[in-house]
Amino acid sequence: MSINCAAVDRLIDSMSFTQKVGQLNQRLLGWKSVERNVAGRLVASDELKQEIDRWGGLGTLYGLLRADPWSGQHWGNGIRPEERTEAIAVVQQTVLERAAHGIGVLLSEEAPHGHQALGGTVLPTNLGLGATFDPQGVQEAEAAVAAELAASGIHIALVSGLDIARDPRWGRCEECFGEDPLMAARMCEAIVTGMQGEHRSKVGHGGVAVVLKHLAAQGEAVGGRNGQSAVLGPHDLHEIHLPPVAAGVRAGALGFMAAYNDIDSVPCCANPWLLKDYLRDQLGFDGIVMADGLAVDRLEDMAGSIPAAGRAALLAGVDVSLWDEGFTRLEEYADDEQVVAAVDTALRRVLELKAMFGLLPEDGADTAAIAMPSADAIAQATADGREQAKRMAREAITLINDGQSAATLDDIRSVIADAQAGPVIVAGPFADDFGCFLGDYTAPLPADEQSSVYRQLVARLGEDRVLLAAKPSDAPADQWARASTVVFVCGSTSERSYDSEFDDNGAAKAVTEYGATCGEGVDLSDIRLPWRQDDMLGEVAALTTAPIVSVAVCGRAHVLTDVLERSAVTIWAGYAGQYGPQAVADVLVDGADMSGRLPVTLPAYPAAIPVRYNDRQSAAHVYKDAAEPILRGFGYGAGSLAAVTFSEMHADTQSHPGEVLVQVTAHADDHGAAGAVNLFAHVSGGRRIPRLAMLVDSVYMDLNAGERRDIAFHVPCDRLRDVGDGQVQVTCTLDGDSTHTVTATLPGEY
Repeated sequence: MSINCAAVDRLIDSMSFTQKVGQLNQRLLGWKSVERNVAGRLVASDELKQEIDRWGGLGTLYGLLRADPWSGQHWGNGIRPEERTEAIAVVQQTVLERAAHGIGVLLSEEAPHGHQALGGTVLPTNLGLGATFDPQGVQEAEAAVAAELAASGIHIALVSGLDIARDPRWGRCEECFGEDPLMAARMCEAIVTGMQGEHRSKVGHGGVAVVLKHLAAQGEAVGGRNGQSAVLGPHDLHEIHLPPVAAGVRAGALGFMAAYNDIDSVPCCANPWLLKDYLRDQLGFDGIVMADGLAVDRLEDMAGSIPAAGRAALLAGVDVSLWDEGFTRLEEYADDEQVVAAVDTALRRVLELKAMFGLLPEDGADTAAIAMPSADAIAQATADGREQAKRMAREAITLINDGQSAATLDDIRSVIADAQAGPVIVAGPFADDFGCFLGDYTAPLPADEQSSVYRQLVARLGEDRVLLAAKPSDAPADQWARASTVVFVCGSTSERSYDSEFDDNGAAKAVTEYGATCGEGVDLSDIRLPWRQDDMLGEVAALTTAPIVSVAVCGRAHVLTDVLERSAVTIWAGYAGQYGPQAVADVLVDGADMSGRLPVTLPAYPAAIPVRYNDRQSAAHVYKDAAEPILRGFGYGAGSLAAVTFSEMHADTQSHPGEVLVQVTAHADDHGAAGAVNLFAHVSGGRRIPRLAMLVDSVYMDLNAGERRDIAFHVPCDRLRDVGDGQVQVTCTLDGDSTHTVTATLPGEY
């Protein structure tokens, strides 16, 4: 929908200062805006009516459909899929009836890996999506999520994507696409294009506006402590943490969320350089900046008071608040010319976004004519989302160890397929667990959609063949002795219970002894597998001679050294989403290929961290008690592409001005292969210590059996050069394989 700038101007001129401030607030928790009457129908709550009356309207409403332990919404009391139309109608009609200017409310929802609502699609978390190295696949999956949101009457999707996993102690690593800025940038572009369409073409037409979070450098927090200071210089800030931001702007993102952390002591939500000079002036961003939940109020110590905190955030470039009181106190600055001007600027951005969704009254009309959700469209979009979730779960599964003992994965598959072989024992704390695959920010799923690795194997092999032993003592010694295969499901979980304690922003405050070990608020000082799982695996290995397949369900780069040593095969599954158990069974029983690659570096020791592939100095042989601190490197994957051979690799710096063209020929074996082929570079000759390696391009390919194909990597020279003069030498390596390396020299005078 085109924006009528004159109509927006007239609206702004007609509003009181209080009404203007009200349009910038997102204070009310959406699930508290409706309630059920005695007949069980949804009606507007007094809290919603009071909020509308206070401001003469309502700017943005957060989380109307959200369901999870923090909100307290579940299948017994939350808004079910078939009630979404009713809930949206109640809220919008109440706003229009009570508002002064007939303006509808923007509805925002959490969608970090699918819609966080009852019945919503649950994709793999970003760390799992990152393992696919497949931006096109992510774009298609996010388009399906956006279709569900739009069909449900939602306008804004709050989507993680900007954070870079720099320290595995940080509980929110699962929300990162990994440790690499280029892949994160491509994934952010995929999110925006998928949800908003090319050039924002789907916004208001089957798509939603994306608010990318979190801006910026939250993954660099000291010690992996959530919301803490990011201590880094401007060069590393631009090279590691800002590429996803720039990619989001290029793709047309309509929103960014300012993070909790500070960068060199300046809070992100009160950083005019970040939110104005860089984001708007340098990148040309024209959408809204939203503060993270209660982040404005956390400025009180810096600003001196809650009202001053609201003023500081507004003047720094925040347009829309989230749950805080600081923006509600902007009324106190009605005589402050700076605040008045900044309020009008932010208001214009909010109203222009509302115009895209038809939330402003047309010329001559008293109120907006808001289209209501369609139950059929919701059902169709949800079904499409489920198919995308299945596909992305399969792509996320990563083989990180094969044939550690005499048995290979192919050997184990043959044994599993042999109905006359001994029992398959599914062991480990997550053997019959579903929630471990889901990640944080997930609504509860109905019981009939829940599964586990154990239940999936039973469904395919039969109850007589598959035994459950969450603890080694759960199976008798004779069964361990007869076992043909052991599947050990280990890792971590972000699943919250409804009796968990939370901080006021929804982060985990306290969890039970065997509760969440990952997710927001669950930072760890020890990244070994929790609950002594290494010891448990040792007990299992002592009970049987059967080959062990370990399935690591992880939201961070846990230390898996003991797991690899004791397992014939190790599969890394990230948090693969609601279809994660099926994807694991597809691999073990159906022989599905694994195209995934590690999106993070796996450390070999718990204290030899952080280690990243793109550090400037190697950690090898530094620690005298941990000479080789890396267990598996970034991009490692021993799956379907392992059988592809490469030849005829060469670099061309002449035919394409401004870039290095690297070409190589791929040959598939007689099974075919799919997955990402990555090109890394090491640069020397600049004025800085070079990174050990940089991912400079990645091509996702699908080869038929026996196919031979030429692959071209296009590497912009500005990604390789540093500020200075003289020649730069670039060594390009294919997936870390020193047998496929070419060297090119870039000319000086740049």
